[in-house]
Amino acid sequence: MSSKRSIFEEVGAETPRKEAPKGGMIDAGKRGARGAIRVWLMILFALVMVMIAVGGLTRLTDSGLSITEWRPLTGALPPMNAEDWQREFDLYRQIPEYQLQNKGMSLAEFQFIYWWEWGHRQLGRVIGLVWALGFFGFLLARKIPTGWTGRLFFLGVLGGLQGAIGWWMVASGLTGTMLDVASYRLATHLGLAFVILGFIAWYTFELGREERDLMQARRSREGKLYGLGTGLLHFSFLQILLGALVAGIDAGRTYNDWPLMAGAFLPPFPFDIEPVWRNFFENAGLVQFMHRMAGYLLLAFGIVVWLKARKSPNADTRFRFDAVFAMLWVQMALGIVTVLYMAPWQIAIAHQVGAVILWVLILRARFGAQYPVQQSIRGATA
Repeated sequence: MSSKRSIFEEVGAETPRKEAPKGGMIDAGKRGARGAIRVWLMILFALVMVMIAVGGLTRLTDSGLSITEWRPLTGALPPMNAEDWQREFDLYRQIPEYQLQNKGMSLAEFQFIYWWEWGHRQLGRVIGLVWALGFFGFLLARKIPTGWTGRLFFLGVLGGLQGAIGWWMVASGLTGTMLDVASYRLATHLGLAFVILGFIAWYTFELGREERDLMQARRSREGKLYGLGTGLLHFSFLQILLGALVAGIDAGRTYNDWPLMAGAFLPPFPFDIEPVWRNFFENAGLVQFMHRMAGYLLLAFGIVVWLKARKSPNADTRFRFDAVFAMLWVQMALGIVTVLYMAPWQIAIAHQVGAVILWVLILRARFGAQYPVQQSIRGATA
């Protein structure tokens, strides 16, 4: 309620007014250190991306079963003397991979694969530490924006779950007659890594723009294109899982002709394993065939999405989907070359990194459809 004015007050006199809050109700919540948190998430993103590549190299060098114990804390220290190395080697010599495949391996050869797996696990610990320092640091400093505490904590939960799944995967190769980890467990492990990467990327995109900007942009949301982008994201995730199955049984090093497989459309004996369902996980020919067919369908669907995106009135959105379309072709070419050259580690890792790039580009395009960048009347990006 305004105060009463004196009858003797001059008409031209100004009364002090309370300054209206800037930004309105949208910015009423705590803004927090959005920029610093975004940088922290970018560091986490880079570490997870490196983790995926190192995990691929660990698989390609057959190093994943060299450490036969799960010691989340004490395992951070590698063997420090000859006695420690002999103990680790003796444990390795008890598992099927050594007895059926690597019998007679020297200690020096064992140390080579051990360091790969130790480095892989150590990088996981570093990621966990970077997350913990960042999250609890921002939390104690009260710099986390309103509504973001749960989302950032969720990343840590996913990271802890990933560590447990990693051991669940390794444990599958320590008993019985398994020479490698179970392919479906490897697919679960890799799939969760891409899920974590996806959440980090999406959060980074959101923190790159102010809340009021995102709310304003959503009014121009391109719903159909966003839905197609979501479908493309899910389809690419399925292809990533199939690629993990291929890697899990070294299916990429069989049937190294293209476009046919052993001179035919279908590989020979696609269902010779009993029971039949095991063929979809363990039959090298059938698993590679599924990965190839899914790749063709993904490319076809990507073309449909791209043609739809070309009709978008927003130049920035069109550019984002152009990048997805181009990367689809690059990834297809890398996949073909990987098969033709029997999956050498250099090309295989390039193919895996290509999957990461494609995954993030799809997320970026989908984000652009959900929150289009404002344009000027002439169509240029504002």
